[in-house]
Amino acid sequence: MNTPRISYAHLITTVNPRHVASLVRFFEHGAKSERENGYGVEIEHLPVHNGSDEAVNYYEPNGIETLLDRLRPYYDADEEHWENGRLVGLGRKGIGISLEPGGQLECSIGVLHRPEELVGEYGTFRKQINPILDDLGIRLINYGYQPKTSYADVPLNPKSRYAAMTEYLGRVGKFGPCMMRCSASTQVSIDYHNEYDAIEKLRIGTAIGPIMAWFFRNTPYFEGQTNPYPLLRQLMWDTQDPQRTGIIPGLYDSRFGWEDYAVDVLSTPLMFADLTHTPEASSLPDPQKHRVAFRDNAGEIYPDRELNAYEINHVLSTHFNDVRLKNFIELRHWDSLPIDRAERLTEIVGSLFYDRANRERLESYFGGINEFDVIETKTDLQAHGAHSTPYGQPLAFWQEFLGLEGLLADEPGDPKHPDVFQA
Repeated sequence: MNTPRISYAHLITTVNPRHVASLVRFFEHGAKSERENGYGVEIEHLPVHNGSDEAVNYYEPNGIETLLDRLRPYYDADEEHWENGRLVGLGRKGIGISLEPGGQLECSIGVLHRPEELVGEYGTFRKQINPILDDLGIRLINYGYQPKTSYADVPLNPKSRYAAMTEYLGRVGKFGPCMMRCSASTQVSIDYHNEYDAIEKLRIGTAIGPIMAWFFRNTPYFEGQTNPYPLLRQLMWDTQDPQRTGIIPGLYDSRFGWEDYAVDVLSTPLMFADLTHTPEASSLPDPQKHRVAFRDNAGEIYPDRELNAYEINHVLSTHFNDVRLKNFIELRHWDSLPIDRAERLTEIVGSLFYDRANRERLESYFGGINEFDVIETKTDLQAHGAHSTPYGQPLAFWQEFLGLEGLLADEPGDPKHPDVFQA
């Protein structure tokens, strides 16, 4: 009898072995020593008008483009990101400002060595941006979804990638344009030390992520109404495109490793091909360096050679698993959170993944689970909310087991509406 496959995803695709090897080397080079144990934190903000609470878009007068332009003096000129002649990103040491498809403003901070460093770095960002926001009549709120505006009323920012993603995700699954244009998240990244450590963190993070998402839920609204879904962010991603979202195929097979992750990522159609840093494409007109790739995977787009770092990062960025592997591990479960709650989340993540005793306790507890157990837990949380029993245990058990205390649940996502929280 043949040994079962690790995964039955992408059965009739082929990948380039050189591409696989280049991703594995990329993961190897990302390994850090246990002494480093860094953090990266990304907080996406929803820009709204002070008077109406409606979404602010990129193109409107005194909109997101104006905001970025006014912020430019605080950032390094050589770290500006322009696309199609429009400013779409800023950067300086330790912080990057970028845009999600609907003009959501993402503040990416790291590498941090202690969770409490987050508040200081973020405070500098807010000290610089707040006077500009006040002058433009805008505020940045921390909810998982726009409070009043429908996805249909939010135009895409100028990035070519997002036009391709909308065309693709608007035709498969559910909620694609909603997620792209109106949602906002908090993501925490952690280091890994070797292949075993990386895979174990991916498994544990995938298993506990839905539970932690419940305790940090922060989405009072959906499409201008009270949000009816216990975990809207999870629901939107789980019903998107199963070949690039949710649980990594084969993750809980004991044989799973970096090469299996690389094969999965490289097998998936890219949605959008970026050849701007592919030397062999230098003679192509600029529009042809950005093109849709609804069928083609990396092996059908990139040359038969080792991929460069830019190409690798682009390929990895087209996957949106619950927990994502790059040259760090990105935990992606949470709604946009106000800064104090984001700091507390980062502290908890650090305690669970970097404290040896907690880590061993988690590995022991989850040692026998499989992907169907995780799927069952996700479904249970969506169906039963506060009455769910993830992995057979009530939420009170998980709050104690995972150290989910002092969650600052009374910290509003929008100070203008301090009494609004997700039920």
